[in-house]
Amino acid sequence: MTSQDIHGDDSLVIAGTRYRSRLLTGTGKFKDLDETRRATEAAAAEIVTVAIRRTNIGQDPGEPNLLDVLPPDRYTILPNTAGCYTAEEAVRTLRLARELLDGRKLVKLEVLGDQKTLYPDVVQTLKAAELLVADGFDVMVYTSDDPILAKQLEEIGCVAVMPLAAPIGSGLGIQNKWSLLEIVDNAKVPIIVDAGVGTASDAAVAMELGCDGVLMNTAIAGAREPVLMAHAMKLAVEAGRAAFRAGRIPRKRYASASSPVDGLLG
Repeated sequence: MTSQDIHGDDSLVIAGTRYRSRLLTGTGKFKDLDETRRATEAAAAEIVTVAIRRTNIGQDPGEPNLLDVLPPDRYTILPNTAGCYTAEEAVRTLRLARELLDGRKLVKLEVLGDQKTLYPDVVQTLKAAELLVADGFDVMVYTSDDPILAKQLEEIGCVAVMPLAAPIGSGLGIQNKWSLLEIVDNAKVPIIVDAGVGTASDAAVAMELGCDGVLMNTAIAGAREPVLMAHAMKLAVEAGRAAFRAGRIPRKRYASASSPVDGLLG
């Protein structure tokens, strides 16, 4: 079997753009910009998300600029609204990001409900999504694992829906397989797990469920060796996707011999 047979054209398509990598990474929590760059390269990420309210991408001319190490001609810079708690605040933040990124309209929306759990405020999220889509943005939206809400966000016009697998930064892994399966089965836009991944096996499980990608930050940046973990996550996402496409064997209660006795000679 050739490499072409294995890989084919299995691109992730978001808002009409094709991406080879299904691993999206964050840019916060690293010790410095050089570690951010090295981890991003090790992950082979093509889409990197940036918290506009916490990261300089040009709004502070005298400060180190993330775009110097992750240039927009090489990466899709995905501004997000981390730290926003109202629809109005989120919309205002993303309009600023559009100006800083020369009119680029792909954004990640998240409107949080409280500081302890960082769960999304779904009412404010729906409101902000409607405003942003009407304003011409391509919205990738962080949300709860509610299948009904995921469908509503898709119908509003969001280009990707990003349900949590566990609370942000918790590292608890995939805690809601059945909810994610329901969302995936009914979606016509990419479903990308956002939040909860702790290690490589979590990323593989998300992909084996049929999710189109995984976005992570803390699982990489908080690891003892972030660059090595980024590489592990790259392999896990690729393996999980390949396993999903290949199709797992059915689960059975009893053994099924790899070399059955039927048809033995003699």
